[in-house]
Amino acid sequence: MLLQAPLDQVQIDHLRKIGMLHPDEMVISSEKAGEGNMNITLVIKTEKRSFVLKQSRDFVAKYPQVPAPRERTGIEYTFYQTLAKDEVLASFSPKILGFDKSNWLLALAYLKGGKDYLDIYRQPEILEWGRVTALLQYLKRLHQIPLSDFPENRKMRELNHQHIFVLPYQKDNGIDLDQIQPGLQDLARTVKSQQPLLNKIKSLGERYLRQGKHLIHGDFYPGSWLQTAEGMKVIDTEFAFMGDPEFDLSVMLAHLKMAQVSEPMIADILKTYPLNTQLLSQYTGAEILRRIFGLAQLPLSLTLPEKEKLTHDAIDLLVYEQF
Repeated sequence: MLLQAPLDQVQIDHLRKIGMLHPDEMVISSEKAGEGNMNITLVIKTEKRSFVLKQSRDFVAKYPQVPAPRERTGIEYTFYQTLAKDEVLASFSPKILGFDKSNWLLALAYLKGGKDYLDIYRQPEILEWGRVTALLQYLKRLHQIPLSDFPENRKMRELNHQHIFVLPYQKDNGIDLDQIQPGLQDLARTVKSQQPLLNKIKSLGERYLRQGKHLIHGDFYPGSWLQTAEGMKVIDTEFAFMGDPEFDLSVMLAHLKMAQVSEPMIADILKTYPLNTQLLSQYTGAEILRRIFGLAQLPLSLTLPEKEKLTHDAIDLLVYEQF
């Protein structure tokens, strides 16, 4: 079954058959849930409730030309199941309502009033320190889960590895950066010509692919943070794996830097959750560069000179390994 909006009768019957819909529950509406990147995601409204349906295809929903492993919704399901054993972490996660492995279909509770933080790139002030401390509490608790067994999630890691550590630095990668912002292509060429930098990135990418000892979210950026009527939630966990805690925190730091939040906030985050500074700086620099020069672009409100400065800052983080 391939999920689509609006649901047809065949899909509705299937949802009843597997228990995601009650026998007497009538579907009032089924609409696309926001601008998701990876999966087909719908909000289903019945006369009794609302809930979310996610389905993974063998490609990235936002970029159909990019193949991706279908089992990623299974990773998300396993991640939420793991966190359900911890009361604090469970409070950050949407409740699981069902999982249909045969169709890689995941049903989650609807998060009322849910709003992500993608507006932060234009309005950095929307992320208050109280929200930041909640996110750091989540990361600390997540990284300390005593866990010896979690799916390797190798295919998703290889996909992410390509888009973080490889594709942005290929000379002919098919990405016309001047269509995004005139002059960005020339800036990318200056980065691609720095062999010592490319060697650093290659080495860091090899580390990313190695199995680590800590469960990490794997895509801890503002699109995965949701402010809801029930408080802060963290969603979209299909990139989760056992890796470096520094990777999660560095993604957060990289996006806050791209959003131009205050340097004192960055410093306070580093004090609140101190990790390996070398790894943090390297991963942060890599995330900034891939978001400026890679396929997965952000709604950044930065001029070309501002992106050039940010690029040099990211290179310094990678080369000198120090915030």
